[in-house]
Amino acid sequence: MQKDLESVTEPAPSPGQPRLSIVVPVRNEQGNITPLVRDIEAACADIGVFELIYVDDGSSDGTAAALAGLAATRPWLRVVRHAQSCGQSAAVRSGVRAAAAPIVATLDGDGQNDPSFIPAMLAQLEAAGASAGMVQGQRVGRKDTGFKRMQSRIANKVRGSILKDGTRDTGCGLKCFRREAYLALPYFDALHRFMPALIVREGFAVLHHDVRDRQRLTGVSNYGFFDRLWVGILDLAGVWWLIRRRKRVPQIATEAR
Repeated sequence: MQKDLESVTEPAPSPGQPRLSIVVPVRNEQGNITPLVRDIEAACADIGVFELIYVDDGSSDGTAAALAGLAATRPWLRVVRHAQSCGQSAAVRSGVRAAAAPIVATLDGDGQNDPSFIPAMLAQLEAAGASAGMVQGQRVGRKDTGFKRMQSRIANKVRGSILKDGTRDTGCGLKCFRREAYLALPYFDALHRFMPALIVREGFAVLHHDVRDRQRLTGVSNYGFFDRLWVGILDLAGVWWLIRRRKRVPQIATEAR
């Protein structure tokens, strides 16, 4: 039975349960695996028990071998592998479903998202209480090409004017959110780019955190931007419809036993 979102107190993790699950979707990122895992390991050394879940979205290079080698010496590193590529949203979903912690952080697997911001985003979400559903990273000093930055500005302006979600950069892969809030969202391809608006739709608050962008470590992008704007327009129309059709979140006064 659904509870009043304003009155839920999230239980503390049980002994041995991770405080945080970090999900990284990758496809053909062999050269970026080791340096990013090491960066995450260093960044999260002081947050307590955590787990890192890499979702290999049907890679055809040495990504699987690189992950297997690292997992052999890191018990907190888990690997989920798709038999064939299903896209970034599907990879994120597989990772969240496999996560053992009540809070999940995500970041892109190309090294552009700096994991040093994860502890602060986790602390921000925990301090805000159960009424907050996520912290969305918002990039500053982006390292993409001028053309890609222009695409991003156009897409975010169009999306923001329609969804009015108060987020200027939903394309940033650095996010920290409550697992139960994510799993309540309607699933569709490109979900990860509309999370702030849909989290608000579920009755949660969305917080923001400025994060530093970095250069891609190696290789080229394997996931397109917003499936490029014009394909994303169809998803945007669907999300707008979902928000319009949302009824008031039930306020549960009592719960039957």
